Amino acid sequence: MGIDIKFPIGLMFSIIGLLLTFYGLFTNADVELYTRSLGININIWSGLGMLSFGLIMLFFAFRTHKSKKP
Repeated sequence: MGIDIKFPIGLMFSIIGLLLTFYGLFTNADVELYTRSLGININIWSGLGMLSFGLIMLFFAFRTHKSKKP
């Protein structure tokens, strides 16, 4: 089968992680927004985690695509 799910999953996690990281960077000065999370900017950390997972998935998708070429 030629179906590889790693590429769309990696792309989705990378885009959402990038958006969430930028949102966390732009709202970093708002102290009141992060009082419920004990002052931790959870948007940056979750965005970076999603972005790294997405980039790893994209890396594996391109690696398997290159190895299948004759």
